[in-house]
Amino acid sequence: MYAIIKTGGYQFRVEPGMKLMVPRLTGDEGTAHTFEDVLLVAKDDKVVVGHPFIEGIKVLAKIVEQSKGPKVVIFKRKRRKGYERKTGHRQHQTWVQIEKITKG
Repeated sequence: MYAIIKTGGYQFRVEPGMKLMVPRLTGDEGTAHTFEDVLLVAKDDKVVVGHPFIEGIKVLAKIVEQSKGPKVVIFKRKRRKGYERKTGHRQHQTWVQIEKITKG
Protein backbone atom coordinates (compact mmCIF):
# COMPACT_ATOMS: atom_id res chain seq x y z
CA MET A 1 0.00 0.00 0.00
CA TYR A 2 1.27 3.48 -0.85
CA ALA A 3 0.01 7.04 -1.12
CA ILE A 4 1.08 10.28 -2.74
CA ILE A 5 0.91 13.29 -0.42
CA LYS A 6 1.47 16.99 -0.90
CA THR A 7 3.40 19.05 1.65
CA GLY A 8 5.51 22.18 1.38
CA GLY A 9 4.80 22.55 -2.34
CA TYR A 10 6.23 19.09 -3.11
CA GLN A 11 4.65 15.70 -3.73
CA PHE A 12 5.99 12.54 -2.10
CA ARG A 13 5.26 8.83 -2.57
CA VAL A 14 5.02 7.31 0.90
CA GLU A 15 4.61 3.82 2.35
CA PRO A 16 4.18 2.69 5.97
CA GLY A 17 7.56 2.35 7.71
CA MET A 18 9.30 4.76 5.34
CA LYS A 19 11.64 7.53 6.61
CA LEU A 20 11.33 10.73 4.60
CA MET A 21 12.79 14.25 4.52
CA VAL A 22 10.21 17.02 3.93
CA PRO A 23 10.31 20.83 4.16
CA ARG A 24 10.01 22.12 7.72
CA LEU A 25 6.97 21.07 9.75
CA THR A 26 5.97 22.58 13.07
CA GLY A 27 6.35 20.30 16.08
CA ASP A 28 8.98 18.77 18.31
CA GLU A 29 10.83 15.51 17.79
CA GLY A 30 8.71 12.52 18.73
CA THR A 31 5.35 14.22 18.14
CA ALA A 32 2.77 12.98 15.66
CA HIS A 33 1.89 14.77 12.42
CA THR A 34 -1.04 14.13 10.06
CA PHE A 35 -0.86 14.71 6.31
CA GLU A 36 -4.38 15.36 5.03
CA ASP A 37 -3.54 16.42 1.45
CA VAL A 38 -3.56 12.93 -0.09
CA LEU A 39 -3.57 12.91 -3.90
CA LEU A 40 -3.57 9.16 -4.60
CA VAL A 41 -3.89 5.88 -2.69
CA ALA A 42 -3.03 2.45 -4.08
CA LYS A 43 -3.61 -0.92 -2.42
CA ASP A 44 -2.94 -4.13 -4.34
CA ASP A 45 -4.46 -3.52 -7.82
CA LYS A 46 -6.91 -0.85 -6.64
CA VAL A 47 -5.97 2.82 -7.24
CA VAL A 48 -8.00 5.82 -6.03
CA VAL A 49 -7.14 9.24 -7.46
CA GLY A 50 -8.36 12.46 -5.84
CA HIS A 51 -9.67 15.54 -7.57
CA PRO A 52 -7.46 17.21 -6.29
CA PHE A 53 -7.47 15.49 -2.87
CA ILE A 54 -9.10 12.33 -1.51
CA GLU A 55 -11.63 13.03 1.24
CA GLY A 56 -11.32 11.00 4.45
CA ILE A 57 -7.83 9.56 3.87
CA LYS A 58 -4.97 10.59 6.16
CA VAL A 59 -1.31 9.67 6.43
CA LEU A 60 -0.07 9.47 10.01
CA ALA A 61 3.61 10.19 10.67
CA LYS A 62 5.98 10.78 13.57
CA ILE A 63 8.55 13.61 13.54
CA VAL A 64 11.98 12.02 13.94
CA GLU A 65 14.34 14.99 13.60
CA GLN A 66 14.36 18.74 12.91
CA SER A 67 17.54 19.76 11.06
CA LYS A 68 19.05 22.00 8.41
CA GLY A 69 20.06 21.04 4.89
CA PRO A 70 23.46 21.58 3.29
CA LYS A 71 24.75 25.11 2.88
CA VAL A 72 24.04 26.82 -0.42
CA VAL A 73 26.54 29.58 -1.28
CA ILE A 74 25.33 32.59 -3.24
CA PHE A 75 28.11 34.60 -4.88
CA LYS A 76 27.35 37.74 -6.90
CA ARG A 77 29.95 39.62 -8.93
CA LYS A 78 30.05 42.32 -11.57
CA ARG A 79 33.17 42.48 -13.67
CA ARG A 80 35.33 45.62 -13.64
CA LYS A 81 33.16 47.29 -10.97
CA GLY A 82 34.64 45.88 -7.75
CA TYR A 83 31.26 44.48 -6.74
CA GLU A 84 31.32 41.13 -4.92
CA ARG A 85 28.83 39.73 -2.41
CA LYS A 86 28.96 36.31 -0.78
CA THR A 87 26.08 34.97 1.31
CA GLY A 88 24.89 31.53 2.34
CA HIS A 89 21.67 29.79 3.24
CA ARG A 90 20.65 26.53 4.96
CA GLN A 91 17.09 25.33 4.42
CA HIS A 92 15.17 23.93 7.42
CA GLN A 93 13.98 20.35 6.97
CA THR A 94 12.12 17.71 8.94
CA TRP A 95 12.67 13.94 8.94
CA VAL A 96 9.44 11.98 9.43
CA GLN A 97 8.67 8.29 9.90
CA ILE A 98 5.46 7.23 8.11
CA GLU A 99 3.34 5.20 10.54
CA LYS A 100 0.21 4.28 8.56
CA ILE A 101 -2.28 5.28 5.87
CA THR A 102 -5.78 5.36 7.28
CA LYS A 103 -9.40 6.29 6.55
CA GLY A 104 -11.10 8.91 8.68
